[in-house]
Amino acid sequence: MIEELDSMEKNDTWRLVQLPTNKKCIDVKWVFKTKLKADGQVAKYKARLVARGFLQKYGQDYYEVYAPVARMETIRLIVAIAVKNNWSMYQLDVKSTFLNGELEEEVYVNQPPGFEIKGKEEYVYKLDKALYGLKQAPRAWNKKIDSFLVQQGFLKCVTEHGIYCRSTTNKLIVCLYVDDMIVTGNNEEEMNAFKKNMMKKFEMSDLGNLTYFLGIEFEMNSQGVLIHQRKYAQDILKRFKC
Repeated sequence: MIEELDSMEKNDTWRLVQLPTNKKCIDVKWVFKTKLKADGQVAKYKARLVARGFLQKYGQDYYEVYAPVARMETIRLIVAIAVKNNWSMYQLDVKSTFLNGELEEEVYVNQPPGFEIKGKEEYVYKLDKALYGLKQAPRAWNKKIDSFLVQQGFLKCVTEHGIYCRSTTNKLIVCLYVDDMIVTGNNEEEMNAFKKNMMKKFEMSDLGNLTYFLGIEFEMNSQGVLIHQRKYAQDILKRFKC
């Protein structure tokens, strides 16, 4: 929980203010989750501060909410292209993704439960950047990452807005699904340079070679890549005690 709040302070997500008389405040709550690896081992424990977005009203504290992501069919196609050309594939994960997106609307939230500032309990936070749970959070993040990738020389696919390509002397492809990214191309140095630029701009994790993405497992072998959902199937069987 402290790590989550530190990320918000570091990212200039909000400012402590008094609530204007003509504005309403949105409640927030803590959500806890255990993220697992493909083999079932614990990857990390997460505490997420989430806004109760269902309290928002269209036209008052949010407008546009749509944010494109890469389709599963497209992800499989990108993997097939990379395997055919013998390209390396890497996975990146952006930490506190939605906290990077700037808000255009005026939104206020209550102080986090258990972390109210003494003597200023009646104060609230004015959000400068998005918070998880807000209806416009995915769109705000998508606009942020889209702008950054365009600045880096990428072109967005006109039919699949979650795919970005950069083609100079080398080829580099980025497949974006909210905060998860697949990076592939024909030049290792260029991919490493791109990953360093991403880490300078955003707080993120380099998960190494592509092995587990959106519940799908990828196993490289001499004949190409095996794509399966063994862990997902096992979880379903375990859930229903089969």
